[in-house]
Amino acid sequence: MESIQATKQRFGIIGNDPKLNRAVEKAIQVAPTDISVLVTGESGVGKESIPKIIHSLSHRKHGKYIAVNCGAIPEGTIDSELFGHEKGAFTGATATRSGYFEVADGGTIFLDEVGELPLPTQVRLLRVLENGEFMKVGSSAVQKTDVRIVAATNVKMVEAIEKGKFREDLYYRLSTVEINLPPLRERQEDIHLLFRKFAADFAQKYKMPTIRLDERATALLLQYRWSGNIRQLRNVAEQISVLEQNREINYNTLKHYLPDMGSNLPAVINAKKAESDFSSEREILYKVLFDMKRDVNDLKKLTLELMKTGNTAKVKEEQSSLINKIYAEDNDAEEELASIIEEENNNSQNDVEVFSIPEHASEQRNDKYEYAEDIEEEENLSLQQKELELIKKSLEKYNGKRKDAADELGISERTLYRKIKQYDL
Repeated sequence: MESIQATKQRFGIIGNDPKLNRAVEKAIQVAPTDISVLVTGESGVGKESIPKIIHSLSHRKHGKYIAVNCGAIPEGTIDSELFGHEKGAFTGATATRSGYFEVADGGTIFLDEVGELPLPTQVRLLRVLENGEFMKVGSSAVQKTDVRIVAATNVKMVEAIEKGKFREDLYYRLSTVEINLPPLRERQEDIHLLFRKFAADFAQKYKMPTIRLDERATALLLQYRWSGNIRQLRNVAEQISVLEQNREINYNTLKHYLPDMGSNLPAVINAKKAESDFSSEREILYKVLFDMKRDVNDLKKLTLELMKTGNTAKVKEEQSSLINKIYAEDNDAEEELASIIEEENNNSQNDVEVFSIPEHASEQRNDKYEYAEDIEEEENLSLQQKELELIKKSLEKYNGKRKDAADELGISERTLYRKIKQYDL
């Protein structure tokens, strides 16, 4: 079996990172078999090197090796490219054409960006993986092929499966062995080594002196995130080699070639919007208002239960889920609940009013639920007034410092801020 170091030298792989060495080792071990391999990793990490290693060290090395970029072929023609077509199968099919699976019989096909395959093509590919059979577009004749498939993707396959964009059964067929290549930011010791190699290559290519980095520039090179990985590092080395007259590169010069280095942010911010992101400030305000309304209603319900029953332990037991929901974001939930209960118990001893309902109240009022509605509305208003007074006192005590006031009230500063907005303080 060929050694890891010899394989890296043979295929121009630079670096001594343990994760990189493990990926190369797995490629060497799996090469003599016909097992399907899935190479994963971010864009630009050099995934195309692994299929070449597997093919060159396998018994198929004398057969054809075809690399197919699945993301670059239009959806309407990808079946024809992979499996071929018969004459007249569709408009423009003036002759019978052999697809990649027919041409590469006995060899290896590398399916790059396999996560971009349309679902109908995934079904055809699954059949090839299961029994080596396929049909040309426009044909009913089944053909056999003996092809080793190595696939690669930068897509998170589990998420693609959950969204219905990739077949789960095909994923398990392709990933019999999965080889993951680490991103460049996790290979810090290899970054400067790669940069020097690229700088030397471009100096030879363009017949000019090799660029060199000073100590501060080297430190910046290692600190940068390199979202584009090796491809981005190579492009930066080429730009500097061509554009800079001075071959000694300092910190300030290098910084101009690194995007997003003008800010103090520790990492590059992803500009892509998530599905849950808000498109405008108006939507954010709406969400805050709805959250406030829900919280207030929950608090009303809980406090009303306390006033009706007066049994703290029973309410805590029966309404435990509601209590957890209201105070989930506060670390001092128990203290806050205890203070509310104590406040209500103290006030209830002084402020309890007995409502006398006439014996013939139903004859005097048209709505038989009117008394119940009046009582609940008065109780709710009373509770809101008490809450408002407590907040006012705390804010006055601490001269408007929300953090101290929130600590005294036993709630989070965020919750206090929402209450201030609610009561227009």
